Amino acid sequence: MISENRKSKTHVVVLFGGESAEHDVSCVTAAHVLRALDPQKYDVSTVGITREGNWVQAELPQSKNVKALSASGAATTANLVFQATQSSTSTVVIPLLHGPMGEDGTVQGLLELAHVAYVGSGVLGSAIAMDKSVAKQIMAANNIAQQKFLTVRATDDPVSAIDRAIVELGLPLFVKPANMGSSIGVSKAKTRQDSLMALAKAFEYDEWVLVEEAVTGREIEVAVLGNESPRASVPGEIVPSHEFYDYDDKYIGHGAQLLVPAPLSATEVAEVQQLAIQIYRTLRSDGMARVDFFYEVGKRGFLCNEINTIPGFTPISMYPKLWQASGVSYPELLDELIDLAIARHAKRRRNTSR
Repeated sequence: MISENRKSKTHVVVLFGGESAEHDVSCVTAAHVLRALDPQKYDVSTVGITREGNWVQAELPQSKNVKALSASGAATTANLVFQATQSSTSTVVIPLLHGPMGEDGTVQGLLELAHVAYVGSGVLGSAIAMDKSVAKQIMAANNIAQQKFLTVRATDDPVSAIDRAIVELGLPLFVKPANMGSSIGVSKAKTRQDSLMALAKAFEYDEWVLVEEAVTGREIEVAVLGNESPRASVPGEIVPSHEFYDYDDKYIGHGAQLLVPAPLSATEVAEVQQLAIQIYRTLRSDGMARVDFFYEVGKRGFLCNEINTIPGFTPISMYPKLWQASGVSYPELLDELIDLAIARHAKRRRNTSR
C-alpha cells in the first residue's frame, strides 16, 4: 500500500530516451509520467539518453502540454545516478526505457551497482521478459499455455528455418525480433517468400528472432502490480484496426478499439487474472508488468503471448487504463510504484549487505 509517512520529498529521476528503436515511445511516455507526479511529494529530475547512447541532463518542460520530452541538454554521465545516493533524501529512478539497452536488465544492473531504488523488475526479471524466446521457453517448462513457436538465430540457414516453421507451425506466421517491443520489426507472413522477407526484416533489430503460429483469437491484456503479493487489474480487450495490433495502432493511428473492462464472464476474468499473476511470478517480475493473451474461445482458451515489464504510459496505453478501471488513478499508480521500488530496494539491501 502507499506510504503515509514520507518525512521529506522523495527525489524521483525520470530516465527516458535510450538507444533502441523505441526511443520516441519512451519520450512520449516520460512526458505523461512527469505530468502525473505530485510536486508536493516529489522533487523531480529528468535524465535523457540519446539515440547514440549519450546521457544528458534534460530540462524540465516549461509547459504541461508538452507531448514528448526531448533527450537533449547538457552532457552528463551515468554518474548522475550514483551522485544521487550521496543525498540525504531517498532517490527512486523511474526507468522508462523501452526495448534493448534499458528494459532488458542493463540499466537495472547499473542501478543495482549504484544502490539506487528503481521502479519495475530487477535484472533477471527484466532480461527474461525482454527476450521473448527465453520467456517462452521458461513458460513452456512451467506448462503455461501459449502459441507454438520456434527460435531462429542470425547464423542459422534462413531457408531451412522457414521451411521447418511452415511444417511445424503452418501459414500464416508471425515473425518478430526476440528483443524488441511496440510491434517494431513484427510481420505477419502469409507465404513462404513473405516469411523469408519477414525474417530478414526482424534480423535488422536482433540476432534472435521468434517465429510463431498465427492465432485467431481475442486479444486480452491484464495489468499486474506488486512485489511479493502482486494483484491483477480488470482485463482489457484490444480490437485492432489492422491485421494485428501494430505500432501505428498503438501510438499513431488510434484506430484500435480498447475495451475496458473486457466483455468476459466472471469465471473468465478470474481465470485470466490468476494466469497473469502466475506468469508474473514465474518470470520473476516485480513492481509492474502487462501480460498479453490470445483467447481462443472454445479451443485452447487463454494463451500467453508475452509480458512487458515497462509497459507504455501514454494516454492511450492499456496499463494505466486498466488500473484506472480497477480504481487506481494515474497519480496513485505512480505513487504505489515508487513505494514498491523503495520497499524492494530496502529488502535487497538487507539481503546483500551482510
